[in-house]
Amino acid sequence: MLKNNCKNSVYGIYFILPALIGTFIFIIIPIFCSFALSFTEWDLLNEIKFIGFSNYKSVLTEPVFVQILVNTVIYALSVTFFAVLIPLIIANVINTKLCGAEWFKTIYFIPFITPAVVIAIVWSWIFDPNIGGINLLFKTHLEWLFDTKLAMPVLIFVSVWKLIGYNVILFLTGFATIPSNLFESAKIDGAGYWQSFKNITLPLLKPTTYFVTLVTAISSFQVFDLIYVMTEGGPKDSTNVIVYSIYKYAFEYFDIGKACALAYILFLVIFILAILQKKVKKES
Repeated sequence: MLKNNCKNSVYGIYFILPALIGTFIFIIIPIFCSFALSFTEWDLLNEIKFIGFSNYKSVLTEPVFVQILVNTVIYALSVTFFAVLIPLIIANVINTKLCGAEWFKTIYFIPFITPAVVIAIVWSWIFDPNIGGINLLFKTHLEWLFDTKLAMPVLIFVSVWKLIGYNVILFLTGFATIPSNLFESAKIDGAGYWQSFKNITLPLLKPTTYFVTLVTAISSFQVFDLIYVMTEGGPKDSTNVIVYSIYKYAFEYFDIGKACALAYILFLVIFILAILQKKVKKES
């Protein structure tokens, strides 16, 4: 029997070996290489030169860095808030055995599986100041993506719209784990809809809510495609975020060291966020 167990273990290692090799080559090695490059000066052509913490100091002291960081935080927090609250409400409505619920699930999920570049192009047309449907509908002449006060809200709206379907599915999965007899007992005891939602649904949905919040926040901090296609960080850096700045450092300025340094600053921000959310979860 011991021999069979050993043989099964060997077979198991064979099955996961391709995935482990891929993870090591395409994830583990690049992580260590990029961390090492963050302490160097390199433009992809000339010799790599070690410069210590100069890249981190240079990035953190640039005048635009504070604005980029604030933009990233505002975008991520706004998207996370609305992309958690709205799907929770929609999932709760669908969970009440709404007529055509399956149809609604499909409709809401379509934006999530649509490529982000396609979504960005379509919404850029919709918000176009000359031929866009929004201006034609409301009979306005606003330059949505070219106004420093409007560009960020537009990006937040599009991002939330894209994420709603996926988060609705996650919340519906969470609703499915709640025993229906709890609601029946609460109804017998005279509890209304709001009381049942507050005292039964929300507490039992905490694990799902935590997961949805964490995943949405992390993906929001890493936004790139929508900004690259719709605004390119403008106007006047009003929509410039950390990941887009990493791209500019690496492939426009060819400063790989600064790009890697900024990437690890973003990693630190996300890591701190994850720790804070975990702490809040434990306290609650």
